[in-house]
Amino acid sequence: MEGVETSSSVSPSGLFPEWSLAFWTLCAVVVPILLTLWCSFRRSRRQGQVQDILRKSKHDWQDTDLFSQPTYCCICAQHILQGAFCNCCGLCVDEGCLKKADRRFHCKEIMTRGEGSIRTSMVHHWIRGNVPLCSYCVVCKQQCGTQPKLCDYRCIWCQQTVHDECMQSSLKNEQCGLGEFRNLIIPPYYLFSVSQMRKDKHMDYGKLASCCGKNWTPLIVLANTRSGNNMGETLMGQFKSLLNPIQVFELTKTTPAKALQLCTWLPCNSARVLVCGGDGTVGWVLDAIDDMKIKGQERYVPQVAILPLGTGNDLSNTLGWGAGYAGEIPVEQILRNVMDADGIKLDRWKVQVINKGYYNLRKLKIFTMNNYFSIGPDALMALNFHAHREKSPSLFSSRIINKAVYFFYGTKDCLVQECKDLNKKIELELDGEKIDLPSLEGIIVLNIAYWGGGCRLWEGMGDELYPLARNDDGLLEVVGVNGSFHCAQIQVKLANPIRLGQAHTVRLILKNSKMPMQVDGEPWAQGPCTVTITHKTHALMLYHSGEQTDDDDEISSVSEQEPLKDQTDEDT
Repeated sequence: MEGVETSSSVSPSGLFPEWSLAFWTLCAVVVPILLTLWCSFRRSRRQGQVQDILRKSKHDWQDTDLFSQPTYCCICAQHILQGAFCNCCGLCVDEGCLKKADRRFHCKEIMTRGEGSIRTSMVHHWIRGNVPLCSYCVVCKQQCGTQPKLCDYRCIWCQQTVHDECMQSSLKNEQCGLGEFRNLIIPPYYLFSVSQMRKDKHMDYGKLASCCGKNWTPLIVLANTRSGNNMGETLMGQFKSLLNPIQVFELTKTTPAKALQLCTWLPCNSARVLVCGGDGTVGWVLDAIDDMKIKGQERYVPQVAILPLGTGNDLSNTLGWGAGYAGEIPVEQILRNVMDADGIKLDRWKVQVINKGYYNLRKLKIFTMNNYFSIGPDALMALNFHAHREKSPSLFSSRIINKAVYFFYGTKDCLVQECKDLNKKIELELDGEKIDLPSLEGIIVLNIAYWGGGCRLWEGMGDELYPLARNDDGLLEVVGVNGSFHCAQIQVKLANPIRLGQAHTVRLILKNSKMPMQVDGEPWAQGPCTVTITHKTHALMLYHSGEQTDDDDEISSVSEQEPLKDQTDEDT
C-alpha cells in the first residue's frame, strides 16, 4: 500500500519535466523565427528609408554590399565595407551618413550659372578621400592615398589628386582645365551660355566653342543596359565620373532620338556618339540619326563609335572596335580610342519585302540594313534563338550562354535540314541579271566584312583572290551556304562560301514555300514574297585602327578606306 501511495504522489511532479521540455522546445523554435521576422522587418524598413533618400538626392547614389577597395566614409571618416557611392562625383558614405552627405557636399553640376558675361572657365571641385589607386600628387608628384585613413583630394572634373599637406589656397581657387578628356567633355558653363543664347535668339557657337579648344569633339554616350553581359550600368557610372553626367544616357529610359537632341546644342559636325550595346542598338541609334536628317538637322549629325556589348558585334568588329567587350580595358582607354578614331562612311540599305498576292492585298515590310540579310539556316538559328529569348529573357543575359544556344540550334539543323533545296524555291537577281543557283540551303547578302560573330565570309580561307569587301562602295556581296555544317566550316576556315557575285541592287523571289529570314539579327518566318535590297543612305562612323581582330596577316577591308576626318556632307 505504501508503494502505491508513493507512486501516486510522484505522478503529478513527474509531469512537470515533460511540460518544461515542451515549453523550452517551443521557445527554441518560435523565438528564432520571431527574431528573424523582426530583423527582416527592420532591414526592409531601413532599406526603404535608404532608397527614399537615394531617390530624392541630387547625387547619383548606388548602394553596394562590399566596396572593391579599402573605403572610408566622407562624413565620419570611418572604414566602411558597405554603403553607397555617387557615380558622378565618387563620394563614398555609410548608410547612416547619407542625409549629412546630401546636405554637406554638392555633386557634379551639369550646368553652371555664369556671372554677368559669358563664363569660359571654372575652378576645381575637390572631394576628399578614396582617391584612385596609383594616383600621384599634382604638387609633389608622390603617390596619393597610401595612408589607411580618409586622406588626400581629387578633382571630380580633371581627375587630378593632391595630398592634404600639399593642398594650398591657391590650388583651391585655381582654374580647372578638365584634364586629359577636356576635348570630350561638355563643360557645365558652356551649357548655361548656350541656354542664354537660345533665349536671346542669338546663336554664335563658334565664339562660344573657341573657349573649349580647336580640337573639341564633345562625346555623347548611349548605353543599353540590357545588352550582352549586362555591363551597361557599371559603364554608365564610370563614364559619368569622367565626363559631364548630362552626356551619358541610358537607352532603356531615354530614346536615342531624345538623347541626340543634345547634338543641336553643340557646334555643327563636332559631336561624337559612343554606342554601348550590340549591333541592334547601333542600328537603333543610326535610325534616330536618319530622323535628324529628315527634320533638317543634318548639320548636327554626329559620328558614331561602338563599345560592343552584344553577342555577335559584327559591325563593331568591322570598324575595329573588337568582337566583344568584357571589361578587359579601362574606360579611360576607351575614351582615348574614341579621340584617336578616324571618320569613315558606312552604307545603309533599304530592304523591301512584298508578300505575294493580289495587288491591293500585298503587305509591305521595310527594314534598314547595316550588316547583312540572309535566308536559310543562319536565319533559322536566329529565329529559334529569338523565340526562346522572348519566353525567358532572364536566361539570356550572358554572351557565352547566347552563343551556346546558337550552337545547339546549329547542330539541330545539321540533322534536320529544314532549308534543304533552297535553290529550287528561290530566284536571285543581281543588278537585274538572273543568277543560276547551284545546290544550296542559304543565301547571305553582306554589307560589312564580318559575319557570324567574327568570320570574314566573303574572303573565306583567303586561298583565292577576291576584291575585299568595303563599307562605302555601294556594293553588296552575295554568297551561298550548304547548311549549318558548312557555315561552321567557314567560320573555322575549313571551307569557302559559294560566291554568287557583287551588285548594287539585289532581288530575291521566294516562290511557293515558307522560309526563315533575318535582317541584322531580326528574324521572322516569311511566306512567298519578293525581297528587294537597294541603297538608302550613308552613316558617319568612327573607325579604330588599333584593334586587330583577325589573323595578323589579313588585311582589313576598312583600313584601305580614306579617312573622312572632317566629313560634313551626307549622301541621302
